[in-house]
This record gives sequence, structure tokens and C-alpha cells, in this order.
Amino acid sequence: MREPWVVGVSGASGTPYAAAVVRGLLDAGEPVDLIVSRAARLTVLDETGRPFRDAHWAEDLTAWLGRDLDGADVRHWTAGDLAAGPSSGSYPVRGMAVVPASTAACAGIAIGLSKDLLQRAAEVNLKERRRVVVVPRETPVTRSHLEHLIALHDAGAVVLPASPGFYGAGAAASAAQLVDFVAGKVLDALGVPHTLFRRWGGKLNADRT
Repeated sequence: MREPWVVGVSGASGTPYAAAVVRGLLDAGEPVDLIVSRAARLTVLDETGRPFRDAHWAEDLTAWLGRDLDGADVRHWTAGDLAAGPSSGSYPVRGMAVVPASTAACAGIAIGLSKDLLQRAAEVNLKERRRVVVVPRETPVTRSHLEHLIALHDAGAVVLPASPGFYGAGAAASAAQLVDFVAGKVLDALGVPHTLFRRWGGKLNADRT
């Protein structure tokens, strides 16, 4: 039985994190169900210069990821389709990552708003006690933002802020390295193997000696 990971992309800045997570899942041979919110489409366009269209999602995803999807097990669900598979707990999935997670998406998931498929799918995975990783990126945060994150934590989600580490490369780390660090932490939380960053081995300056 196919059991994909659901990746929900909300409207916060940080779509490179989403692309890196999807690439990491595909590299690990994992099936992916993708949900891109309406607001996220604007962010993808702004951050990549490329559209993300329902009718041409495979073509647009190929351009966004920078790789061919031949042989990849990827399914796309439109954000407005509340009858889609991930909207039901009986639809088999392994879990979900919301990356990046806007404060609006965090709030909607925390209070069970289910205004679109992304929020509904996250709520379903929480109620089914599956792995859910939420990656807030916006900063600074207000008290209400923190309260929603606490509610998500208490509901069983892993709240994983997009806070990259500087292992190895330090201040010379490239943007790609910083993105991959966050994506790798998401995959760690999902239990998916990867080689996106060098793990700490207890030795200072390991990559510079």
C-alpha cells in the first residue's frame, strides 16, 4: 500500500526549504503528496520567478526542484480540494511536514480551522497521531503566534523553526548549505535518512583541519 509523506507549502517566505525537503524525500525513495496553498503560489513566483499551476504542476515542480521527475512517486492535490485523499484519516500516509509554515497556517491548524486542504490534512494527521512537523519561519513572533505553536506542540506536532546551523562552513556557509541544514532537520524529525548536512561529531573545526 502506498503511504506517502504529505508536504504542505504555505505562504511564508522560505519556499527553498520546501523544495529541499521534497528533494530529500525523493532521494530517499519516499512517495510524496504535495499541497501548495494559494498564498504559497505567490511566494514561489516571487522567490523563484516561476509559476506553480494546477494544470501544469508536474512541469512547474520539475522547474522548481531543478530535477526530472521521471520515476518519482509524486502526487499533487490542489489546496481547494477538500475532498482530496489527505483530507481523510482513512487515506494512508506516513505523516506530514508543513514547510514553510506561515503564522496564518499555524493558527489555522492549531484551532482546527481547516480552511483549505493544507490545514485539513495537518489536522487529520494530528488526530491520527502521525508524525507532523511544522516549520515556522516568520520572525519576530507575537504572543498569539507562540500560543498557537504551543497548541501544536501539545497536539503532538514537532515545532521546528527554520533555524539553520553553521557546522563546518561557519560564516562562509552558502545559502544552499543553510537551506539543506533545515531540510535535513525536518527529515530527521520525520525519520527519513539523508546526507544533507555534516552531523556534529564532537570535534571542533572538523571540516577545517
